[in-house]
Amino acid sequence: MPDRRRGATAAFLLALAFAPVGCGDGVEAPVAEAPTPPAEVPAPIPTAEWVSLVRNLSETGGFFDTDNLVSNESSFLNVLGPMRRLGVYGGAYVGVGPDQNFSYMAQQRPTLAFILDIRRDNLLQHVLFKALFHEAASRVEYLSLLLGVAPPTDPGWESADVEAILDWVASAPGGEASPQWNDAWDRVIARVRTFGLELDEADEATLRRFHEEFARRGLDLRFTTLGQTPRPFYPTFGELLAARDLTGEGGSYLASRDDFAWLKALQEANRVIPVVGDLAGDRALRSIGDEVRSRGLVVRAFYVSNVEFYLAGDGTFERFAETVAELPMDDFSVIIRSVFPQGLVRRHPQAQPGDYSTQVLVRMADLRDAVRAGGYGSYWDVVTRDAVDPGS
Repeated sequence: MPDRRRGATAAFLLALAFAPVGCGDGVEAPVAEAPTPPAEVPAPIPTAEWVSLVRNLSETGGFFDTDNLVSNESSFLNVLGPMRRLGVYGGAYVGVGPDQNFSYMAQQRPTLAFILDIRRDNLLQHVLFKALFHEAASRVEYLSLLLGVAPPTDPGWESADVEAILDWVASAPGGEASPQWNDAWDRVIARVRTFGLELDEADEATLRRFHEEFARRGLDLRFTTLGQTPRPFYPTFGELLAARDLTGEGGSYLASRDDFAWLKALQEANRVIPVVGDLAGDRALRSIGDEVRSRGLVVRAFYVSNVEFYLAGDGTFERFAETVAELPMDDFSVIIRSVFPQGLVRRHPQAQPGDYSTQVLVRMADLRDAVRAGGYGSYWDVVTRDAVDPGS
């Protein structure tokens, strides 16, 4: 998700001298045994409390030159195998950006999730996704509602593989400005208005614009920088949903009926909380950590995309790293980052053939320990030191 924060450049390749961080009370004691996936989603968070969390955890938003409706990280599933081997299950999830988060959440099965992004538009997009999860009884209905096409009426789709679902929505009647899209939009916006958020006309117009763009582009939608044509090596929405991890398993959030059911239950329980905030800001990420700690949880997975690249260019990576070092964590907590070629002195050693991006997994405690020991020497050091072997 190369989000071009405030004119950042590759200047961060110069040495980054980070001061050590004190111990504090943000680190949970290691657990005795590796976690296992929770059996069920906990009791719902009351709607008024969910609205309060969305509002009170958020900071003032910022601007980016992309709507970031879908990911541009073709490598995004390459960490799923290592996550399984390391026991990255349960706890809380924190992530940035669009629906890529749902694929990591489907693997982790968190009992609480926060989607933190500096763009208020990202919060609105996740409100759209929340409405879809509430409305849809199945994966094919979810995707049909998102793309504004007629869902199938014949039985048997609950157990269909994702390729069959993609084939259906690619040829189903509907799309932009169709009666099917109008019906889908009416359902979506009606559901949004039950969430209790204070959305004005401009917010609803943004929701409509996002929904229309999914209907217009369908499965061919790609990550696009405003005013530019999509780069051909960025994956399409359909390719992201059909993607497989390094073991050959389908890993998108629509690949499994059970994964979709977990995410739907999590959304219906108001346990996915979109927040506006800068990862290196003064309050949002720190407040999320406090909220996680107050509920007796640890941050089990933190997806940062390639935001660290831009934080380093802005000179704010140190502040971000200090905040991460104080998050509640244990030995099974991980950071998921995406690395793009810009700014690198050479190709990342974990880069996979055919992928423009590289997904990297690191234990959160290793980042904490690195910060307390004096920090990192460069961005290359950040993205290569302590990286978990994807094949280990």
